[in-house]
Amino acid sequence: MTATSATADRTRTRARTGGPEDDGPKIFEHIMGWTLVVVLAMLVTQLGLL
Repeated sequence: MTATSATADRTRTRARTGGPEDDGPKIFEHIMGWTLVVVLAMLVTQLGLL
């Protein structure tokens, strides 16, 4: 086994660490991200931090 094939075998069997899925619903992630931005902006405005 060469060093290249050993590296390829190791990367294929890595455990997922909870990051975003490659095949997940992208539109849902965008909507949730923008919702978070809007909520934080409203909070900052209401607290008078801006």
